[in-house]
Amino acid sequence: MERDDADGSLDSWAQFCSLSNELLGGDGDLSAGPRLAPVVADLCTRGLATLVRDYFLHSLEETFRNNAVKKFWQHFHPYCSASAVDRMKFCVKEHWPDEILSRALEDICLEKSYQEKCVFVLVHALQSYEDRTAKRKLKAVDCSSSLMPRYQLMVSSVLLTTLPLSFPEILNVYFKKKLEELNVIMAGSYESDQLGNHEPFESNNASDWHCGMDIDGQEVSESSFLVKNIGKVVRDLRCLGFTSVTEDAYSSAIIWLLKSKVYELAGDDYRVPVLRCVKKWIQAVPLQFLHALLTYLGDSVDYDSGSSGLKSPLASRPSSFPGIGVPSEALVRWHMRLEYFAYETLQDLRIGKLFEIIVDYPESSPAIEDLKLCLEYTGQHSKLVDSFISSLKYRLLTAGASTNDILHQYVSTIKALRTIDPTGVFLEAVGEPIRDYLRGRKDTIKCIVTMLTDGSGGNASGTGNAGDNLLEELNRDAETQENADYDNHANVDEKQAWLNSESWEPDPVEADPLKGSRNRRKVDILGLMVSIIGSKDQLVNEYRVMLAEKLLNKADFEIDSDIRTLELLKIHFGESSMQKCEIMLNDLIDSKRTNSNIKTSLLKTSQTVPGKEEAEISHDILDATIISSNFWPPIQTEDLVVPASVDQLLSDYAKRFHQIKTPRKLLWKKNLGTVKLELEFEGRSMQFTVAPVHAAIIMHFQEKSSWTSKTLATEIGIPMDSLNRRISFWTSKGILTESAGPDADDHTFTVVDSMSDVNKNSIANERLAEYQMTEEEGESSVASVEEQLKKEMTVYEKFIIGMLTNFGSMSLDRIHNTLKMFCIAEPSYDKSLQQLQSFLSGLVADEKLEMRDGLYLLKR
Repeated sequence: MERDDADGSLDSWAQFCSLSNELLGGDGDLSAGPRLAPVVADLCTRGLATLVRDYFLHSLEETFRNNAVKKFWQHFHPYCSASAVDRMKFCVKEHWPDEILSRALEDICLEKSYQEKCVFVLVHALQSYEDRTAKRKLKAVDCSSSLMPRYQLMVSSVLLTTLPLSFPEILNVYFKKKLEELNVIMAGSYESDQLGNHEPFESNNASDWHCGMDIDGQEVSESSFLVKNIGKVVRDLRCLGFTSVTEDAYSSAIIWLLKSKVYELAGDDYRVPVLRCVKKWIQAVPLQFLHALLTYLGDSVDYDSGSSGLKSPLASRPSSFPGIGVPSEALVRWHMRLEYFAYETLQDLRIGKLFEIIVDYPESSPAIEDLKLCLEYTGQHSKLVDSFISSLKYRLLTAGASTNDILHQYVSTIKALRTIDPTGVFLEAVGEPIRDYLRGRKDTIKCIVTMLTDGSGGNASGTGNAGDNLLEELNRDAETQENADYDNHANVDEKQAWLNSESWEPDPVEADPLKGSRNRRKVDILGLMVSIIGSKDQLVNEYRVMLAEKLLNKADFEIDSDIRTLELLKIHFGESSMQKCEIMLNDLIDSKRTNSNIKTSLLKTSQTVPGKEEAEISHDILDATIISSNFWPPIQTEDLVVPASVDQLLSDYAKRFHQIKTPRKLLWKKNLGTVKLELEFEGRSMQFTVAPVHAAIIMHFQEKSSWTSKTLATEIGIPMDSLNRRISFWTSKGILTESAGPDADDHTFTVVDSMSDVNKNSIANERLAEYQMTEEEGESSVASVEEQLKKEMTVYEKFIIGMLTNFGSMSLDRIHNTLKMFCIAEPSYDKSLQQLQSFLSGLVADEKLEMRDGLYLLKR
């Protein structure tokens, strides 16, 4: 009995193997199916159902591997075996890899479809046995129900284990080309509907053209046909088990297209906002494509559907999209993903160009606003700080950049970052390297004062409202902020205050813990500028020196703009700090009134004495600036002998002043001021505005046409080297000619006879004139702050030398603290650390001290 049973089992197995091979190799012939059912039933009765299933799957795998898989990969072999250069040639072909991929997928899907039919034949045979035999139903059900999933797993396993490394690249190229083509079609369709609208992607009429993407509808357009082809390729790839590879490929293609669009819209034009246009484009092109694709694939599940699975807590119920309606959850996730990538891409692009954006500020404020929105969305503020500090160090904080340019960039940085982060947290991190670098430059204070008080509005290009300076601009900003703060506090009731407290957020991790949030609520640009210097007193002193220089060189008494600037400075620094400057301006006002009174008095006197007016220079040509020397900075004095007629004029003026202002007397600073001259040559004249010493030189040539340098220096009362330097002004203008004198160091200067000689000499000495003008600009009427500081600090030089003699070497801080402790008698030590450092640097330059490892010691 057992022998017969074994023989029956072998016969049934042999029949099953034969029928299986006939079925799988039948090239579409399923006639062996009915004959297979009883054989399968007999084998299942003998308990061989699992063996039947496994053998059939193994046969399917061998057939699929040999017939379908090899042919499928052979389509892509030329690309996979090509070099990198040859692969680039494949990519530029017009219909590659569209045709090859479609043909390969069509062939392998046909083979897979037939094998699925064969699997269903076996499943039907197993299920027929199950219906007749209730006793073994559970076991048979396990075999029949697991047969198709096992087959699908086998197909994907075979393909993925034989997958060439270059196949994902092929898919990537395919989706890039298709999406780029789709973008051109859809963008062209959109723009044609927006004719007459000047701003791209600013209309909400996307519903006017989205119907072309309705794949399942009756209307067939170019875009719907293209998406249908893409959807068919995606569906076939997913059926073969390439789901993740396919999704990665078209996801990267969409991201690539989005990145290209952001770069196209953003570019290097910072005057146009970009973010809104990018978001409109995302809804107009990628989301429309994804909606149509997901609908075609059957993945577009309604957002409210219970079958959609768990929802992201970040994906709240969205409003309807143009042309889509209420989107599915998958589309919502795609929308969030694409918007985040758009924000991040635009953010990185703007951060990389932040230096140029701030240079163009405020014209580039739209780009700053875009960057602010991007950072609020991504929270990557630290990337901005690190990148911008690196740009500053390599592009701005260098020896080749002028202090004025650095300061203007710093002010623009403050304004721009104040827009991005009103709390000032990130400005602290970005501004610290700039402030540290500027503290090491000698002309920082002078440039700050110039920038605060000139009329360029704080812009390096000099643009701005007429007559405005940075100080006025800052004052307007301060008033605006104060008014806003007042309005906020006035309108906040108890309920609103409670709501504000509930929405409180801590400072970012980048914030300095030593500074509270209240200190950052208002970014004070002027305060940040003063922090570079160290104290407001230094800034006030520098302004006082520059104001004195400006007032002494004025040809008139128009000081309205200076008074306005002074009033603004008094608001920021207090009236007591600006008292001396106010007295200086009052001196100009009094000088104008005194000049008028003295001229009127002298005119009446000259009319009572006949003939006197012809013998003298008219008093109308003289305007004197009368200063209260105790309140002005130290004035640079130089001995100068003026012509007798001018000296008589000054004497008459001084006498009349003494009569009016008894007991006050005038002490003339003859080397200061300006003189307007008119030189006549053969009926033609030339006008000049020069310093008194230049006027004294040229006026001596009225007496005789030729002078030696020694004789002329004696006549004017100045050193000969100073004369040679000053007289070169006239030789450069072609008015005087220079020739060798009796001695090697004694030259002869002669006035020209005609205008032709003047023009000839002027052209020949053009370069010398430029040099002379530059040198004259370097001379100042007032002692600079550095010179005053050096003179004041000279008192403490002996103390410093004595300390270093006793202690050997000392640090800057220790010297500073020691001077503060012991120098309490008049004059008491009241200098800042920066001023002391500047003075010690001068002693090092004079080789009185030397510095080693941060310590000062006596020079040996």
